[in-house]
Amino acid sequence: MQTLIFLLLAFLLAIFSILLYFKTKQQRINKLNSGLCPNCGEKTRSFFDEKTNTIFKNEAISKRVLKNHGCSGVVEIEYSCKFCGLKEVHPQTTTSCSL
Repeated sequence: MQTLIFLLLAFLLAIFSILLYFKTKQQRINKLNSGLCPNCGEKTRSFFDEKTNTIFKNEAISKRVLKNHGCSGVVEIEYSCKFCGLKEVHPQTTTSCSL
């Protein structure tokens, strides 16, 4: 009986830790897509030039497409932070194809 309870608890712990991993990974990707570095906390800075009435943006995160596997495939994007040097590659699926 103790073995069954231990196995059930170990199974539930494994399931919840996998769900927590995917949740934190998705939150990290959302931060990178919004322009916020999850490592150092830097975000996009905006400057306003009063003479020309222009807004200049200094992006903290730069995106670069590494591989594009077509219309219904996965796009691998490299995110890099200009301030702390963070580099991460995340796959994202495309939902539409513009022909």
